[in-house]
Amino acid sequence: MTDRIYHVLFICTQNSARSIMAEGLLNAMAPGQFRAYSAGSHPAGSVNPLALATLARLRIPTDHLRSKDWAEFAKPPAPILDFVFTVCDKAAGEACPVWPGQPMTAHWGVTDPATATGTDEQLLRVFQDTAAILKRRIELMLALPLASLDRMAIQRELTGIGSR
Repeated sequence: MTDRIYHVLFICTQNSARSIMAEGLLNAMAPGQFRAYSAGSHPAGSVNPLALATLARLRIPTDHLRSKDWAEFAKPPAPILDFVFTVCDKAAGEACPVWPGQPMTAHWGVTDPATATGTDEQLLRVFQDTAAILKRRIELMLALPLASLDRMAIQRELTGIGSR
């Protein structure tokens, strides 16, 4: 095991649900090994309350989570990024800024739970399902022997995770 901390940015257009949940999940699942952030190309300015409720149900702290513009991560004092993951199809198709550190990128698209309709219980279930998909993808990434794989192998694995 290495003492290196990997910096990860999750991107979604509005940075209000999927990317926020991914940020919270990774920070809770691998403290000291990974530091996750999230941002949006057109941030909503607020976090979806159901995203926060979903993380709270998983006992993941939410008080530090906020909707942010991706420009915060494209210039100093932004962290040098190791990985950037888009979690929505719209953000994946946008021209992204040049990220410090030449991070590896992959698309981990997940359906937007904020567009779902139904009862409060049904909506919470959709958010929980989205969190479960993101959690599983993060688990697969955490299982990778990053220190022993070359850059091309890591990129191939990260891309494959997005289809699971």
